[in-house]
Amino acid sequence: MSMRKRFYRLAAEALDTYPRVAMVFAEIGVSEMPRHPRMFNVGIREQLMISVAAGLALEGYRPVAHSYTPFVVERPYEQIKLDLGHQDVGAVLVSTGASYDAARSGRTHQAPEDVALLAALPGWTIHVPGHPDEVERLTRAALRRDDRIYIRLSDEENVARVDGDGIVVLRRGSDNAPLVLAVGPALGPTLEATADLDATVAYTATVRPFDAAGLRAVVRGTDVVLVEPYLAGTSSAEVSDALCDRPHRLLALGVRNAEFRHYGEGAEHRAAHGLDALGVRASVDAFLG
Repeated sequence: MSMRKRFYRLAAEALDTYPRVAMVFAEIGVSEMPRHPRMFNVGIREQLMISVAAGLALEGYRPVAHSYTPFVVERPYEQIKLDLGHQDVGAVLVSTGASYDAARSGRTHQAPEDVALLAALPGWTIHVPGHPDEVERLTRAALRRDDRIYIRLSDEENVARVDGDGIVVLRRGSDNAPLVLAVGPALGPTLEATADLDATVAYTATVRPFDAAGLRAVVRGTDVVLVEPYLAGTSSAEVSDALCDRPHRLLALGVRNAEFRHYGEGAEHRAAHGLDALGVRASVDAFLG
């Protein structure tokens, strides 16, 4: 079951399980949901979707808003900033499409800058799960809270889930080996790219708040490679701040800040940005010399 399908199943179940939960959709995904008094479809009006969610939160509900990535983050950004953030009310925003999953629909359905945009606002927890099981764990936890949480779903998935919060070490290298930190669905290509390298490979599905203590605990040498499945450099400052008192070098890999005007498929976009296994390996080899 894909991340998206898993979310719809959880969302339908949550309407019956959690009396405070309310779903606010803007057409996308409505056909997957049951008729329910706390299931709201506002039509193709994403700004209204966020404002309705904020109103529900003010009345004591736990709203969940869902759409494609650019429609849940970029289009209603002012409402996110003011209706949720400035009023200090909570909601769960769940996006689908990630950076380029919907590349066949063109640039309107791509938003590799979503995590950077939300990270620019205070008080957001940002999850980038790499497996449907992680989606379920993170979503269930989010429904029980009252703060502002963003969950980023993707068609790209890792082979298996990773258990644990914060930064989790999956493969440990020698004492001075570089650390390669993969975020969410970037883990699969990262593991393949570094299979024969002396490197410590770690993983995280939560990028805000960033696990600074966890990073400091696993970095042994001076070289750090960050592989994120969205805008390159989104968490560079977090890594540098965590290691500000240590000599270090950072290579930040992610979606390049460039316009690709061909539609194509997700895998083609991933390769064009150097985020497939071959691209990651080439960048790491050049960085390590």
